[in-house]
Amino acid sequence: MLKEGFLERIYSCFLDEKVFNSFETPINVEKVRSLVEKFEEITREHSPQSIEEQGRIPQGMLQKMRGIGLFGISIPEAYGGLGFNLWEYLKTIEEMVKQDISVVLTSLAHLSIGVKGVLLFGNEQQKQKYLLPAASGEIIFSYALTEPKIGSDARHIETRAELSEDGSHYLLNGQKTYITNANYAGALTTFAQLDPKRPGYMGAFIVETGREGVKIGRDMPKMGLRASSTASIQFRDVRVPVENLLGKPGDGFKIAMTILNYGRLGLGAASVGMMDQSVTDMMKRSSSRIQFGAPIKNFQLIQEKIVRARANSYVSSAMDDFTAGLLEKNPFANVAIESSHCKLFGTTRCWDSLYEALQVAGGSGYLTTQPYEKRMRDFRVTTVFEGTTEIHSIYPALFMVRKITKDLQASHNTRISQLFFLLKNLFKRIEWPLKFEDKVMKRASKAAKANAGLIRRMLILGIIIYGGKISQKQFLLRRISTLSVYLFGLLAVLARLRATGGGRGPDKGQIDLLNFFLQEAKTVKMQNLSILDTKRERLIEAVMKSHSGAE
Repeated sequence: MLKEGFLERIYSCFLDEKVFNSFETPINVEKVRSLVEKFEEITREHSPQSIEEQGRIPQGMLQKMRGIGLFGISIPEAYGGLGFNLWEYLKTIEEMVKQDISVVLTSLAHLSIGVKGVLLFGNEQQKQKYLLPAASGEIIFSYALTEPKIGSDARHIETRAELSEDGSHYLLNGQKTYITNANYAGALTTFAQLDPKRPGYMGAFIVETGREGVKIGRDMPKMGLRASSTASIQFRDVRVPVENLLGKPGDGFKIAMTILNYGRLGLGAASVGMMDQSVTDMMKRSSSRIQFGAPIKNFQLIQEKIVRARANSYVSSAMDDFTAGLLEKNPFANVAIESSHCKLFGTTRCWDSLYEALQVAGGSGYLTTQPYEKRMRDFRVTTVFEGTTEIHSIYPALFMVRKITKDLQASHNTRISQLFFLLKNLFKRIEWPLKFEDKVMKRASKAAKANAGLIRRMLILGIIIYGGKISQKQFLLRRISTLSVYLFGLLAVLARLRATGGGRGPDKGQIDLLNFFLQEAKTVKMQNLSILDTKRERLIEAVMKSHSGAE
């Protein structure tokens, strides 16, 4: 059983100062820069516009990507990869997406989720067989989980794998859809149910696309990411050797969720890169665009857009780096809440930044000769895959509700004793050993602690008031998760400032960014205090009923 995660422990009334103080970002900047420059050289030879017109990465470009090691960035050197640590990998993503996220996604999907199952759960034989060609790009990997009827509810996928009578292979049947890298892939990390009577008792399989019975459909026409391959995959009586099962029978769901932590973190890094690019674009355009006799960067409404994007990038980066540290120390660490926050905050704030960048560009931003509209089209799907924004808006709170309920039922037999236990713990003090000299950091720490206490009270009161129906109270769950995002953002920035301040004290510019985010956190807190549905939220249900009845 996994140990409690960092945020999970805070909601159990304990902030682990040792973990907080372990924040670090050991990055070999030169190594990252060298790889990024090689990628930039390739994109100069193959422009994003020409690739989009083709709707596919040309073989010549793919070969060059293989040649510089883009498919082995995070694979250990012992297996032919570049051996970048997680921070270096994320920093590489941040920089490369500025060139063309549509192309980068092929490498990102391959490394963050496609081959990750082999890296984390493969035995030595599987690693020797698949990691070497994966690192060279000879075999590109896909991650095959989503199905036509099943998206976020992964526990109930319908693809089946049945063990043969002689125990030599599994017979795989089913269909996957929206699979990134599908028509580039030589192998798929595929998930299937092993027992129809036990939803979630799954297997994770390495399935080579050349096997008989594997049928990959045509690439789907998409709004953006046109260089990325997205298609459906059918499995009809595909014989998968037992040697290609990752982990043990039944481990599939755990493997799928563990891998997604890395995928979400990769999306967080891509979000940071695109936000930074948006800041650069806005600064450049607002400096040269003259209106009413002055550069528009002098106007408050333009400054607000630039500062907001800069602050969101800074906070998102801190969250990603903090979570990366947890996974570097333990690749199987329980970071479900942290990675969910990284994905939600990063992708939604980046979408806002891309919108603002186009807005600052004015009419020219709407032209296809400028990069803004393509970036928006390409990035839009990040709020959908790896768990939709809506799922991540409630998942952390739902995770904690289920944990508290499970622990409660295990330790207290009657509803009365459960109620007394909940009431007793309603105002339990949180151990909060953090102390700071800087006044802004003090206020940020105090606000984070207040959020932690509020979240705990809302969770307990929600369970008391709604009981088993709390999972249906999505507005409440969203409020709790929102408060948790700001708690994590504040703590991640504080951890970064403490780690990087040294004897000089915190950087003034970074303190200003923290203060900007802190003011927003205070406002958001006041908007998310209610345990009960608000009048507006109740009206949503009423309006839906009245309009549904009229149709």
